[in-house]
Amino acid sequence: MAKYLLLKHYRGAPTPVNDVAMDQWRPDEVEAHIRFMNDFAARLEGSGEFIDSQALSPDGAWVRYDGEGRPPVTDGPFAETKDLIAGWMVIDVDRYERAIELAGELSAAPGAGGEPIHEWLEVRPFLTASPTVT
Repeated sequence: MAKYLLLKHYRGAPTPVNDVAMDQWRPDEVEAHIRFMNDFAARLEGSGEFIDSQALSPDGAWVRYDGEGRPPVTDGPFAETKDLIAGWMVIDVDRYERAIELAGELSAAPGAGGEPIHEWLEVRPFLTASPTVT
């Protein structure tokens, strides 16, 4: 089994087919989307493929060390993760093709008008061994 991170994006990915921001959806459309996500996770729990998932708040900041005795520096001249990442799901599957299959299913979550979003999901394998440095 291998673990994969499925990343849901606000921005930073190709535009989805049903490209209506969630803050413009009706309350019943938001509820249907969340229900889809919960049902998807429950199904994967049943098959032993679900590890965890979280939706992320749009709040957040970049922080970095700026030297001894100096306060941390926040933000910067780059896109913030809070603007890009909407949430994530960790799955544990037997092969890469299964991770792709599940990401494709998750991409069909309903959005505006109850239609599938067709959103792009980033599929990232967990690093299983330290890279060899020569």
